[in-house]
Amino acid sequence: MFSVVTGGAGFIGSHIVDALVEKGDKVLVIDNLSAGSTANIMPHIENGKVELLRADLLDDGWQDKIDGADRVFHIAADPDVRASAISPGKVYDNNVLATERVLEAMREKGVKELVFTSTSTVYGEAGVIPTPENYSPMIPISIYASSKLACEAMIAGYAHTYGMKSWVFRFANIIGERSGHGVIWDFVHKLMDNPAELEILGDGKQIKSYFSVGACVEAVLFAVENSDEPFNYFNIGSEDWIDVTSIAGIVVEEMGLSGVKFTYTGGDRGWVGDVPKMQLGVDKLKGLGWKPETGSAESIRLAVRATLEDIKQI
Repeated sequence: MFSVVTGGAGFIGSHIVDALVEKGDKVLVIDNLSAGSTANIMPHIENGKVELLRADLLDDGWQDKIDGADRVFHIAADPDVRASAISPGKVYDNNVLATERVLEAMREKGVKELVFTSTSTVYGEAGVIPTPENYSPMIPISIYASSKLACEAMIAGYAHTYGMKSWVFRFANIIGERSGHGVIWDFVHKLMDNPAELEILGDGKQIKSYFSVGACVEAVLFAVENSDEPFNYFNIGSEDWIDVTSIAGIVVEEMGLSGVKFTYTGGDRGWVGDVPKMQLGVDKLKGLGWKPETGSAESIRLAVRATLEDIKQI
């Protein structure tokens, strides 16, 4: 199979590339490297299993390269919820407009299958937790979340209008090796700068679900192989949650520190657009025969170790 991965040099994208190479796919990665790194996929490039096209989806020239592809994994996006409040136009361009350009290129080149990474934040502050896929109304509270919900709507429209097949995945907080942002990355780097004190955004009581990137990718590929509607949509995450202060405690423990003073910026959320309580219902995917094997605390512990190992390699 010929698979295209936009954003394939980034965090989740590179793990998807790993899995596709292992599966035996021919893989083309399209990435402008604004957030990704060639180091994440270099072994595959060197052994000829992956071709990297450095290109921006907002520019032209890359469209001809997807001709003949069987499936596009559209992972490229601006993922920073906090920054989306500062530069909404940038988020619109990199998420909504870029997705429309991918869909249009697929239509023109006859590529019929799309896998898209969405987010739990499309649900907003859900009144039902764990939140199922059929929860409504979806009322995003961040620019980032609204951009992802807009993408989902366009994908559904293209799938039904042009005979495409699509899979949309609403992720919990995905963590692990190669991640360059998020609460674990933030805590580790803060503690490296000052091992005596750690600032925690909000009141530390925010509770959310976390899931390891390897398990997430396995779930994505399982769903793609086992669901067959024009527009398939699934939640992916663990079946529990953990508060931010407990995450800080795990990071401190894994870094071998003691006596760290926790300080808090205050308020019930860490930033504008932060959803303070989130856990996804995954019964729909479990109905296909999949189940999460790791919980939030274990996923965090493994991610801290991976982050520390990543830092050693720099």
